[in-house]
Amino acid sequence: MSLPILVAIVTFGIALSVAAVHFTGGSKTATLSSADQAASRFAEDFPDEIVAAARLTADARTAFLDIGRGRFGIVHSIGDCFLTRIVTPRDVVVLNAGDGNAVSLRLADFTWKGGRFRFASSTDALGLLEALEPHRSNSTGEAA
Repeated sequence: MSLPILVAIVTFGIALSVAAVHFTGGSKTATLSSADQAASRFAEDFPDEIVAAARLTADARTAFLDIGRGRFGIVHSIGDCFLTRIVTPRDVVVLNAGDGNAVSLRLADFTWKGGRFRFASSTDALGLLEALEPHRSNSTGEAA
């Protein structure tokens, strides 16, 4: 078989495989329809945690769940699945306010570093910033 024909067959095979994955839903991104769905998805991985409040991002791909004792649950979509984490202010390496409704968050977790999250309201963004900021407990400014 000549090389040009082999290259054409391989290229066609790869294109057909990519198209099959795409058209069978492999390129869909999961979204959260409500705070209740986010709490329900979080409960699948952490059944003993009780969600007090939830903040959904504007694109409905991430939810930050207040689970008490200074801890937050995160439900974040990656592809057509959801990643869940429990974080505390100590897990946060970088926390920045964006333009009004946005928050940039970087975690010490090597499996998921965080990202930039835009909320529908500045109240949700500011609430998350305040909740995840390290609390200063003494005169030296060390985190509690």
